[in-house]
Amino acid sequence: MKALRLTSLLALALLVLIAAACAPRPASTETPLAEPSATAASAAPTATSESASPSSGDTSLAAAQNDWFSTAATCDSCHQDIHDRTGRDVSQAENWRATMMANAARDPYYLASVSLELVEAPEYADAIQDKCSVCHMPLAHFSDAHEGNLSVMFGENGYSSPSHPLHDLAMDGVSCTACHQIPPNLPQAEPKNSGDLAIDFSIPRGARTLYGPYPVDEVGAMIMRGGSGYSITQSQHIRESALCATCHELYIHYIDEDGSISENYFPEQTPYAEWLHSDYPRQASCQSCHMDRAKGKVALSNLTPEKTHPHFAIHNFHGSNVYMLSILQQFGDELGVQSTDEQFETLKTRTLQSLQEESANLDVSPPRVDGESLLFQVRIETLTGHKFPTSFPSRRAWLHVTVRDAEGNLLFESGAAAPDGRIEGNANDDDPSAYEPHYDLITNPEQVQIYESIMQTPDGKVTTQQMRASGYIKDNRLLPAGFDKSSADPYIAVIGAAAEDENFLGGGDTVSYQIPVGGASGPFTVEVELLYQAVSYRWAQNVMAYDTPAAQDFTRYYDAVENLPVQVDFQRAVEP
Repeated sequence: MKALRLTSLLALALLVLIAAACAPRPASTETPLAEPSATAASAAPTATSESASPSSGDTSLAAAQNDWFSTAATCDSCHQDIHDRTGRDVSQAENWRATMMANAARDPYYLASVSLELVEAPEYADAIQDKCSVCHMPLAHFSDAHEGNLSVMFGENGYSSPSHPLHDLAMDGVSCTACHQIPPNLPQAEPKNSGDLAIDFSIPRGARTLYGPYPVDEVGAMIMRGGSGYSITQSQHIRESALCATCHELYIHYIDEDGSISENYFPEQTPYAEWLHSDYPRQASCQSCHMDRAKGKVALSNLTPEKTHPHFAIHNFHGSNVYMLSILQQFGDELGVQSTDEQFETLKTRTLQSLQEESANLDVSPPRVDGESLLFQVRIETLTGHKFPTSFPSRRAWLHVTVRDAEGNLLFESGAAAPDGRIEGNANDDDPSAYEPHYDLITNPEQVQIYESIMQTPDGKVTTQQMRASGYIKDNRLLPAGFDKSSADPYIAVIGAAAEDENFLGGGDTVSYQIPVGGASGPFTVEVELLYQAVSYRWAQNVMAYDTPAAQDFTRYYDAVENLPVQVDFQRAVEP
């Protein structure tokens, strides 16, 4: 028995040594505490890098680590070459690389948006950068915050500079050791939101905890500590929607009419609250929809391939932003992405599938002639567990409807997408101070049913500047099943004409069309598309009006990659 125990211990020690050899183990750098300073990059805690950030043609993961965080390269050493029973590579970092999570710090639209906020409110530049880096650059932000430093994103002293000691940590975006260090909520506590990761910085390096959903045995725990410097603890909260709410439930203070920061909050995005107010808490979590499942049992580490687990969540975090994925792919060398073309193509395909199969369905009633008008209804069924579109308010979906006579002549068209990304007939695309109202009945081509949220300033003006937005003047985004608009919290309320529309309810909307056809001959054919755009025309134009470097970079990308909408669904109906 003693010999067997000794053999087991030796094998265990060998595994630990293997793990340690595979994983990046940069030396810790001690940094004294400093007073908060927006420019004191020299006071920032240093992240030691073992490889340079990706350059032209290089998609290797940048390895960096400090006392609290590690980039994904550390985890990837032991968690790569993992396959499910179909042979699919389900390795965590390999599927994460191309996602908007991995590229949160490189997202050119995000960077351009922050840069214009700095131009418009320079007196709040420190606070804006500090807040906007929380969820897009969490490894760097919290490293600095723990030392009493404000986050700086731009310039020679900013995270974007390769010379900044936290550059590689910042550019790792929403990385492994950010999400997996978020602790479970205390009993009866409100879910964390607005970037409150609640990470415990009192635990020293070598003993810091990462949370995962699977049981942990002694061998696995020792390998984890030896290879990464972290301890692993089982906790099911990693699979709960409240974890995602940490960043995706975002409330921000805004600039009031007198130039001061309001004590009130603007609900910039609220998918978690929308989900809570629907039927979906009893059906699905954020993770179950946005992370695919591997087929069969899967090994968690390449060092312990014999230990397999079911219900493995693939870290592909597919959402709806095909457009930004295309920009990141095309300008990957310039933006320093750590993903291959193949990985981008795989994720774009899955994102399109999600939009077209898991977002909404159309149904068109048989059209009928009444006098000189053609009557029909379009029903949209919402399939998402939150409003659609959701999250960042630049997103919109709309109905493109055409009517043709028996000869194929176009008699009516509403909602056509222009080559430059505009919606024909949309008031907001033509005039930044206007917006298209919600419709229950459409009778002419200048009326377009657009599902969107339109922000307004404290004095009621339409805006796309988040720091000036105190609320919404319109929010008719499609509601998830079970969403009761009459009892919804003001932060997630239906706003505008949709609030009084009896056909706009939890689970979808019905729009009636009464189209003049005059003396045209039938049978008439109705075609309907539900179209989606992640960065709407007005939001893009308002960003590109600025001459900041980030805004001009985005302008180049926008001009090079067509901002065409995605067809979510299509239906045709012919007059009987």
